[in-house]
Amino acid sequence: MEETLSLSALPSWFVVLPDTDAATAVAAKALAYASHSLRHASGRPWLVGRWAAETAVVAVHGETRVAVIGEHAVTLREARRAAAAVATAASLTALDRHSTAWAGSFHLIASSGGRVRVQGGVVDLRRVFHADAPSPASGRVSIASDRADVLAELVGAALDERRLALELLTLGVPHPLSGSPQWRGVHVQPGGHHLTLGNDGRARSARWWSPPAPEVSLAEGAARLREVLTAAVEVRVRGRDLVTADLGGLDSTAVCCAAARGDAQVVAYTAALHDELGDDVYWARRTVQALGSVEHHVVPAQDTALTFDGIDTIRDILDTPSMLTVDRNRRMHLVALAAARGSGLHLTGLGGDELLAGTPARLHGLMPAHPLVALRDVRGYAAKYQWPRRKVLRQLADRRSYRSWLARVARDLTEPAAAADEPLLDWSVPPRMPPWATPEAVAAARELLTACLPDAEPRGSGHGEHRELAAMDGISQWTRHIGQMAAPLGITVAAPYYDDRVIEACLAVRTPDRITPWRYKPLIVEATRGIVPDSVRTRDTKANATFEEETGLRRHRARLLALCEASRLGRLGLVDVGVLREWCRRSLSAETESYLLHPTVACEVWLRSREMAPAPPGR
Repeated sequence: MEETLSLSALPSWFVVLPDTDAATAVAAKALAYASHSLRHASGRPWLVGRWAAETAVVAVHGETRVAVIGEHAVTLREARRAAAAVATAASLTALDRHSTAWAGSFHLIASSGGRVRVQGGVVDLRRVFHADAPSPASGRVSIASDRADVLAELVGAALDERRLALELLTLGVPHPLSGSPQWRGVHVQPGGHHLTLGNDGRARSARWWSPPAPEVSLAEGAARLREVLTAAVEVRVRGRDLVTADLGGLDSTAVCCAAARGDAQVVAYTAALHDELGDDVYWARRTVQALGSVEHHVVPAQDTALTFDGIDTIRDILDTPSMLTVDRNRRMHLVALAAARGSGLHLTGLGGDELLAGTPARLHGLMPAHPLVALRDVRGYAAKYQWPRRKVLRQLADRRSYRSWLARVARDLTEPAAAADEPLLDWSVPPRMPPWATPEAVAAARELLTACLPDAEPRGSGHGEHRELAAMDGISQWTRHIGQMAAPLGITVAAPYYDDRVIEACLAVRTPDRITPWRYKPLIVEATRGIVPDSVRTRDTKANATFEEETGLRRHRARLLALCEASRLGRLGLVDVGVLREWCRRSLSAETESYLLHPTVACEVWLRSREMAPAPPGR
């Protein structure tokens, strides 16, 4: 692996340094590839990297510095107020009174009194990684970054094959190990936590956010969601002449319609599905007709990539493997069209499902307080998804802890997958190692899962809150990866549903009002009255890409088999290439079999992409 692959080739990254001379050497290394650098009051390097100037605002008050980087509308005056509050209180926690009112999605970095605070968002879209760099003065010094690979290169971290083995798990790696870096000694902050770098050069973590209690009525919650979602869109659209947007399901329709209320020209894209039952194009055309101001492009199905297209030629530089890899060309086609149209911003509805549809696992918490409502909804979900009553009752009666569930996952890694009719009421669907994972890979994954058990806590306060936040962590990482793929095209992909204020507004709504088998996403339906045309606002369908997966497997089988040749996972002893090759030759069901390939493809493609020769440094 080339030492400066990411530092030299990436258009956007930053590194945060503590206010100590011990960071001098690592700062010099980062500065060699940076286009921007900011300094502590002491004159030492503080914030170094590459970022678009319009995404950052930096304020100074005395010896306090505050930087906001990302998608936001924070003014210099507002940032100065935050810096003044920190200086007056002599405490970095004074930032919270200001930052928790700001719309958008951003990293917040502050330096004051020799201490540095770094934080991202409440889910994994804006991440904060940290690692210890060697220092001639003190031995080790902690630094932070928005990218794991940048840190790995700066500190000389080696690939952790055991951690890569865990990435082979079907259905994704469970919390708290999901999204962990692939390098030894590189760590990540959990969502809703900030990192503090002291002047001793050491890193400390603390929680700054907790989910709100679900106590707000549907009417009040809809009014609040309307306010924060339109503000989230307006933050991105403000000052632009043209923006592009996905226009597919109900979630992206709400975002597109909110954007159309601004001054920018909105250009919407809808991808037609190969499956004739897909109705996104029908509803998109109704939306555009009712709005009357949106330029609309339908991408024909024959022009839309199928699953597994191009997987043997993908060269994106991602800092973690991404299961989005198998659908990379399908998803990025619209983004590339948007960039070619001249857009610098593309809006997406990603994140809406987890927030607006929620999870039936919330019934665990609803049952004690509202048993009649919970039983009514249990019957509704069982009928809707054809869940066996016996399995439903068993999961609802299961009061075992998350730690106990995770221990069973570690124990049962090679057991058969859960049945298709298994209810979605447990902590999660238990992941499994695929049939081609070697005994060494299984042992490594089991060891890592077992090692985290003593400190493992659920992501939320119960089954439902945990499942929703864990799902948002996972899908927001996909969104983050789309952003990393899109950055070389000069376009930002924005997902307003992952803004902290939007997440809070949705999670604050009472469970039976937000999550119900009897209505489709009632919260967004009520929140977008007068924004989304009434003729489409109550749509209750959602397109399915199963056809794209099964057809793609047949059409691109040769690409899958090409990945088996000189397999990097095979070289690492994590995959039995012979077994994998036989699976790739089979006819597989998208619902029960081919999805097992996704994590393995993601890891194989990621390893190959990390072997690229770095581009010359850009200034």
